[in-house]
Amino acid sequence: MAGRGICLIAFLALIAAGCEPESNEPPAPELDAASGTPVAGEVVSGEAIFLDQAATAGLDFTHWNGMTGKLYYAEMMGSGVALLDYDNDGDLDVYLVQGNLLGATGSAEDATFPPPGELPLTDRLFRNDLTADSEGRPLIRFVDVTEESGIKAHGYGMGVAAADFDNDGWTDLYVTNLGRDQILRNRDGTGFEDVTEHSDVARGWSVPAVALDYDRDGWLDLFVGRYVEYSAAANKRCTDELGAPNYCGPLAFAPLPDLLLHNRGDGTFDDASRDAGLLEEFGGCLGAVAADFDDDGWLDLYAANDGMPNQLWINREGRTFENRALLAGAAVSGQGHPEASMGVAAADFDRDGDEDLFVAHLRRETNTVYVNDGGGVFADRSAAVGLGAPSLSMTGFGTAWLDYDNDGWLDQMTVNGAVKVIKELSLAGDPLPLHQRNQLFRNRGDGSFVEVTERAGAAFELSEVSRGAAFGDLDNDGDTDVLVSNNSGPVRLLLNQTGQDLPWIGLRLMDRSGKRDLLGARAGVVLASGTTLWRRTGTIASYASSSDPRLLFGLGDGPSISEVVVGWPDGHTESWTPETVPIGAYTTLRQGTGSTTGDRR
Repeated sequence: MAGRGICLIAFLALIAAGCEPESNEPPAPELDAASGTPVAGEVVSGEAIFLDQAATAGLDFTHWNGMTGKLYYAEMMGSGVALLDYDNDGDLDVYLVQGNLLGATGSAEDATFPPPGELPLTDRLFRNDLTADSEGRPLIRFVDVTEESGIKAHGYGMGVAAADFDNDGWTDLYVTNLGRDQILRNRDGTGFEDVTEHSDVARGWSVPAVALDYDRDGWLDLFVGRYVEYSAAANKRCTDELGAPNYCGPLAFAPLPDLLLHNRGDGTFDDASRDAGLLEEFGGCLGAVAADFDDDGWLDLYAANDGMPNQLWINREGRTFENRALLAGAAVSGQGHPEASMGVAAADFDRDGDEDLFVAHLRRETNTVYVNDGGGVFADRSAAVGLGAPSLSMTGFGTAWLDYDNDGWLDQMTVNGAVKVIKELSLAGDPLPLHQRNQLFRNRGDGSFVEVTERAGAAFELSEVSRGAAFGDLDNDGDTDVLVSNNSGPVRLLLNQTGQDLPWIGLRLMDRSGKRDLLGARAGVVLASGTTLWRRTGTIASYASSSDPRLLFGLGDGPSISEVVVGWPDGHTESWTPETVPIGAYTTLRQGTGSTTGDRR
C-alpha cells in the first residue's frame, strides 16, 4: 500500500482521469448476479494442479467488507483464514474471519455489496466430515457448526491464530480485529468460550498473530502485529495526484507498536511488550512469522511492515528481543528502500539448512526473497531466483513456501489483489476494481523458480481480490491444499490434484503427553543421498492466517531415507529410524520417544 490510495468507486469519471492504470491486467471476469463476485470455471480433475471445490464441499462463505463509498481505509484490507482440527478427529476444519459495518452511521442498505446474511455478521466455523467415495478416494464435506459451537465474533475481523494456548490438547483461537481482539477457548471440541475478559489482548488495529513459546517455558505465547492508529469515525480525507478522492495510505496514520503477550500458564496472557523491548519501535505490521533465523536455538520474529522498514526481532534467550533487521539486511529492499510489505513466509527453500524469507509487496516493488547466510544475515536475491520480475504488476498478500508437487523442493505461491483502482476495470463498471490473478511458481531444483500459473487450474484464471491464504492437507492424501479468502468475495478451496502422485512423509510433532503440537519444533528428513529436507512447525504466517501444524516432505523420485531428526523447542534433538516413519502416511513423533542425539543441531 505504502501511501497509495484507490479512488472512490462512486466517481468513476474521476478515477479514469486521476488514477494511474495497472499494466498487463486480465479482462474483467464474469460476475455472479447476486454477489457481484467472479464466477469460477469448470476444470476436470487431473488436468490442473489445483481444483476449486469450495462449493462442492459445502464451504459456503462470502466475505463482506462493508464498503459504502465513504472510503473507509479498512475496507480494502480483507481478512485471513485458519485450518485447524478443532474436534481432534484427524482432519482439518476451517475458520473464516468476517468483516462488518464501518462507521457509526453506516448501514447495510448503503453498501456497495449486500451483506451475505443478517447483521450482525460473525466469523464462521466449518467442520470437515472427511470420508471416502466408492473407489476409496477422499471426499470432503463441510458442515457449518458456528451456531452450535457458540462462536460469536462480531468485530471487524482481520486475522486468526489457531493453537493450544492452555495445554489441554484442544486448539484455541485468537482473533485479531479492527478494535479489541478476542480469545476463544476450545472446550473439548464441543464448543468455544470467550475468555477475552480474563486476559490482556491487543486493542486498536491488529492484523497478524503468531503463536510461539519464546521463553521455552512450555506455554505458547503470542506476538501480535499491530497496524496503524485508525477509527472510522476519524477517517481522513485523501486525494490522488489530480485531486480525486482516494483511500489514504498507511503513512497518513500513526503506526502502532507490536505486542508480545506472555502466557500466564493457563491460556490467558500478560502484556510483556515493554519488558521484551518491543515498544521501542513502530512499523505498521501486516505480516509476521517465527523462526530461528540465527540458529541459536531460540525462536526469533520477523515483522513485515507496510511502507516502513521491516523488523527482525532476535530473541535474546527468552528475555528480550533486539531488532537486527537493518544490520542483517532484511529491513529494506536490496536497493535500500522500505516497501509495502504484506504477507510473509519463512523456510529453507534452497536446501542449505537455514531459513530464508519471502515477503509479498505492492506492485512496482516486486516481492522480495531474502536469502539467509546461515547466521541470520540476509541478501535480497529476488531477481536472481526469478521471483522478482513476475510480481512487478501484482500486489501480494497471502503467501507460502510449499512443495505442491512433492518433488522435495519448496515452491512458491502468492495470492494477489490490488489496493488502488485498476483503470480498465473501473471504466468497465466493475464495483470492486482491484482484482488480480494469483500466482504459482515451481522450484527448478537449483533454487530458482519458473511460473506455472497457467497450469495451476481454473481458479488461477480468475481475477479476484485475494487476501488471506492457509496451507495444509485437507483431504489427508499427502499433498498441500490451499484455502484462500477474498475481500468481499467467496472463499476458494484449492485441492491439490498432483502432489499425491509422488512419495511423501507426513509428520506431527507432539509434546511428551501426546496432546499438544509443539509449534517451533524443526524436523529434518535425511535422504540416503545425504541431503536433509528441513521443515518447521509453525501454523501462523502468510497474511493474517493460520495453517496446518503437520509437516509434509515430498520425496520426489528417490524416496529412500536414512533417518528423521527433530530439534525440539527446548533445545534438545532426537532421531528416528526409517522403519518408524513409513512413506505415504502421517506419523506422530512424540518428544521423548526417539533416540537422544544431544543438543540442538
